[in-house]
Amino acid sequence: MEIETPRGPARVELDAPGPGKPRYLLAITHGAGGGVDAPDIAAVSAAAAAEGAAVARITQPYRVAGRRMPGSATGPQDEAWRSVVEQVRAWPELAGAPLVLAGRSNGARVACRTAAALEAAAVVALAFPLHPPGRPERSRAGELRGAGVPTLVVNGDRDPFGVPDPADATTLVVRQGERHDLAKDVESVAAVVVEWLARHVG
Repeated sequence: MEIETPRGPARVELDAPGPGKPRYLLAITHGAGGGVDAPDIAAVSAAAAAEGAAVARITQPYRVAGRRMPGSATGPQDEAWRSVVEQVRAWPELAGAPLVLAGRSNGARVACRTAAALEAAAVVALAFPLHPPGRPERSRAGELRGAGVPTLVVNGDRDPFGVPDPADATTLVVRQGERHDLAKDVESVAAVVVEWLARHVG
């Protein structure tokens, strides 16, 4: 389904459990040039749904409009993300469910930057891009530290975008031999995520 935001329509694919309140609402989004069908996103979404969560896989407006990149200004992207998440969490079947914001790469940055404003219960950051490749001086650690809620980071030790400092997240899991796509063993990545959420949410 499409949901209007101040920056154009976003697309939402919702998997909701049966009758009764979901354990939590996982709102998850893609990297800058990717989609919600990325292997790690798909695996995490399926694992969370199997644990009784409602899962909203959100394609951001710039991707729905056919653009590959969100642009250098973070404000418009964050505004659109806040709008679509607020509308999804207001649906009656999801009312009162703890909100978990999640994303891979650029989507992880968006989740961190908006967690406080959306009163999220937790953030899951897949392949958080600590800095542009080869540019460690352009650190984005402040976005991670600024989430203000329990935050899980899952990165590969061979990620050219770097690996965050353990002090900047509640939990840092470094996957040996993995690069930025985290694609070697997505089922294991998903297991790490749902186990962590079971301990930190709800």
